[in-house]
Amino acid sequence: MRFYQRNFYYKFLIILMVGFLLPATFLLAENKVNLDSLNEKICGSPELIDQMCDKQLSKEDCRKLLEGCQEYLEKKREEIESDISKTQQEKKTFKNQIDSLDQKIKDLNYQIYQSNLGVKSLGFQIGDTESSIERTSEKIGEQKEKIGLILRAVYQEDQKTIWEILLSSDTLSDFFDNLVYLETLNTKNQELLTQIQDLKFYLEEQKTALEEETEGLKNLIIIREIQKKENSQVKKDREHYLGLTEAEYQKQLQEKEDIVKKAAEIRARIFELIGVAEAPTFGEAYEIAKYVESLTGIRPAFLLAVLQQESAIGKNVGQCYLSNSETGAGVIIKSGKVLSGVMKPTRDVGPFLIITKELGRDPYATPVSCPMSYGWGGAMGPAQFIPSTWMIYRDRLKAITGKPGDPWNIKDAFLASALYLTDYGAKERTYNGEWKAAMIYFSGTSRRTSYNGYGFYGDNVIEIAAQYQRELEILEKTK
Repeated sequence: MRFYQRNFYYKFLIILMVGFLLPATFLLAENKVNLDSLNEKICGSPELIDQMCDKQLSKEDCRKLLEGCQEYLEKKREEIESDISKTQQEKKTFKNQIDSLDQKIKDLNYQIYQSNLGVKSLGFQIGDTESSIERTSEKIGEQKEKIGLILRAVYQEDQKTIWEILLSSDTLSDFFDNLVYLETLNTKNQELLTQIQDLKFYLEEQKTALEEETEGLKNLIIIREIQKKENSQVKKDREHYLGLTEAEYQKQLQEKEDIVKKAAEIRARIFELIGVAEAPTFGEAYEIAKYVESLTGIRPAFLLAVLQQESAIGKNVGQCYLSNSETGAGVIIKSGKVLSGVMKPTRDVGPFLIITKELGRDPYATPVSCPMSYGWGGAMGPAQFIPSTWMIYRDRLKAITGKPGDPWNIKDAFLASALYLTDYGAKERTYNGEWKAAMIYFSGTSRRTSYNGYGFYGDNVIEIAAQYQRELEILEKTK
């Protein structure tokens, strides 16, 4: 009798658990906000996840649950790692830490101010260049009108026979004056043509300068956004009073390692269902980076830092589609809003059409980056290569992998980035070599000046790489 009672109680508890957890799981799959306590119960237990996936959920729902838990554990790992980093830095005194953060806020405010000035200055410069282009175009138009008048006059004189000219001239002197007039018109015509050629050359120089200024403004706006985000985070850090003891610090370390292990177990389960996702977890990205290191010699933490800055390691690969190959216009994927400047037609549209055709992709349904308020978009995949740059590395990728490189494939993107970065100094694995490579990757130049403000990008990549190096060491310990 007791056996049947126990059996009944067990069944009742199982039904109760399923009745509570299953709806919560579907809720988690559809709405992942503010469910930390529930996430901890489900995502903290691989056995429970296995049971739900094997017996209660469809493959698709299981995948949603796993991805939700993966996102949750990744967030928890980042939170704990952030706390550990702060603890490591604040072991001296609280006052030292506050002073350090105050200095960083002050420095970032100064850099943001510099960027604002740079944006404003370049805005004026672009306005001046645009006005100059307009004036030059008007001059070319005026010169063309003058040439038109001369050509019409020459044409009218050419239609007259020699006898008509002689008869219309009162004297022989008038006849020769008419011939001199025609010769003068021809000379003036040649002068005007030379002036037009010079003006056209100058116009091309102005257009090139405008493109460079526009690209510089786009880069400055990107830098400013990065600075603002970091400044906001530092201010939040300053508000946080950290007074952990050594025992609490060690406890955090252990919690971090437990989270990494749980994430690894869930990651392995996702592999069984769908393989490596296009936007990998940190652990997956590290494995790819190690593979790329064996081919190129690049430091994994540095490669991951660059890709984090560019696309959040594959999570932000573009929100626009190309829609017009003639003009380079496109649309925002979510809203369908038409944008000009999605891809530069003279430089990138042709290569983009070649790349997508080779890969069997629809060029008008393949995500690329949207343009900012200035400049062009069109960057592809996790590495954010523009099509014309990707074409430079296409044959090298094929020589290594034996197949056409795919900018939207995570492994190919990692490899292409590594090849580019090692071409410009990252293979040295030194601070200066990596900083220079990151700068060239971003802007095509490694110059650090107060005018362009680009140095912040390289500094930020190096800082992220240092943080990642610590995380990778933890990952290695858990294997």
